[in-house]
Amino acid sequence: MSVDVEVTEPAPADGGVPAGRGTWSLSWHGLRTVTVLELRQRVRSTRWKTALIVWFVVVGVITMLTTGAFAIISGESTDETFGGMVYSIVVGFVLFLGLLVAPTLSSGAINGDRNAGTLATLQVTLLTPAEIVLGKLAAAWIAALAFLVASIPFLVWALVGGGVSWLALVTTVLMLALVLGVVCAIGLGFSAVVSKTSGSAVLTYLTVGGITAVLPIMFGLLVPATTTTENVRVWGVEAGYTWEETTAPECEWQTQEIGVWHSERTWWLLAPNPFVVVADAQPLGDPEALSEDGNALALLQYGVRYARTGDTGPQDWCTGVYMDGGPQAESPVEPVKVTDQLVWPWGLGFDLLLGAAGVIVAVNRLRVPTAQLPQGTRVA
Repeated sequence: MSVDVEVTEPAPADGGVPAGRGTWSLSWHGLRTVTVLELRQRVRSTRWKTALIVWFVVVGVITMLTTGAFAIISGESTDETFGGMVYSIVVGFVLFLGLLVAPTLSSGAINGDRNAGTLATLQVTLLTPAEIVLGKLAAAWIAALAFLVASIPFLVWALVGGGVSWLALVTTVLMLALVLGVVCAIGLGFSAVVSKTSGSAVLTYLTVGGITAVLPIMFGLLVPATTTTENVRVWGVEAGYTWEETTAPECEWQTQEIGVWHSERTWWLLAPNPFVVVADAQPLGDPEALSEDGNALALLQYGVRYARTGDTGPQDWCTGVYMDGGPQAESPVEPVKVTDQLVWPWGLGFDLLLGAAGVIVAVNRLRVPTAQLPQGTRVA
């Protein structure tokens, strides 16, 4: 493999970075050199092209099948419920596939070159460790964005069905791009730590699986531990009502000892989830219209914001009870307001910290000279 790097000064005698350039020194020329080199290798790869074609076909098939299924169910393709639900399914499927593909684009970027004996060629040039790592990250991210770009026509198709705004599409694409970049950075960090590409890929998948599946499972398992018995004011049915009477019951305030789930103590376990980040960042409108919009992303947004807010106030157990006499009067209990309890900034921040940690680890592992390398590591 040849490296097109313009040498303007001799390399230091000790094999480290040039004088005046530290480990974290960056230049546009260095970043561009590594990025272009990595991208040229990917463009020449038949496997990458095949994966991109398969991605396009699979997302297209899922979109068409979903569209057809909901068109048959709704009977009209212009129905808002139809459009919102199809859009949610397509976005979720694209994100799911992205979490499967992104780790393969970066988890072998460093250890793969090290095992092939080509990483040392870059390290002895004037390129700094930061330029090598960030250049490889940029190339992996651009490759991941190519898959995202291939999905945009289907996202637009789902958007045309109605129920979702164009601003939501822009937000979705932006958040999907950031999530893919974070996964690429995590894979790059493991590729610098683990000698085998298969090992770094597995660790990347385990990390992504942890924030996507394990943390929500922990959130559910902690429900009993975060549920306490408390005295709560309840707007309930009048005492002594037998439910055999023909008139609707009267409602009255009562104090009852019930179990209260304090989800506001564990909501942060849901925040890093990529699906939560993508769903919560979108301007999805009024939560009261969820049943009409049929948007699964809106349901997820409302759910995580409700979990962060919690509900320890008065509860309504009476309003809306229908008897022969009709429904009760309007409830005096104020609904819990959750629309302003944003979750995605916290989740995205945590994910970005994970990605930054991967980059820092990778840069430190590429410092020259290296005091110690794993046994059996090939240098050149």
